[in-house]
Amino acid sequence: MPRPSDPPRPVPVLLAAAERHLRIGVPADLADAVTRSHLDDGRCVGWYGPPTPGWRVAIDAERADAPVPPALARRFGVADFWARWTRAECCCKLADVPVAAWWRRHGLGTPADGSAVWRTLRVADLVVTVGVAPAPDGVCPPGGAATPGSVPAERAGRAWARLGVRASL
Repeated sequence: MPRPSDPPRPVPVLLAAAERHLRIGVPADLADAVTRSHLDDGRCVGWYGPPTPGWRVAIDAERADAPVPPALARRFGVADFWARWTRAECCCKLADVPVAAWWRRHGLGTPADGSAVWRTLRVADLVVTVGVAPAPDGVCPPGGAATPGSVPAERAGRAWARLGVRASL
């Protein structure tokens, strides 16, 4: 398996072309996506990138013009909120860590010393982050998606230690 700090070429290439691998629609039409993110207005964003053996992928999307909930604005500020939020959500999905645990450790930040890479972009009226990280022990769930429960609970602590996040593009 490649070293986490040295991702194989396909990962940065996939992130650079992320727009081509994302679809926006209703959940029923995107049921075959590798992984999905559901929006508060009923739409869904699906990832249709090719498989990346040994790597997990996660996406998170939010409406760019959605108001920031007041409690979250007080806690984290409103500047670039949805970009920071979607990155933190992807980190949580990739590390299989509850968002409240992430907040305690990182707020809406992303650690610079991790093994995951991501890209945050604007697609239509949405802010979308696509993140990719080495699969724990090189084993991916079907489709390579990071989903809740994809890392057994007894390994979650080890996954947390291995899967921080850093920007690459």
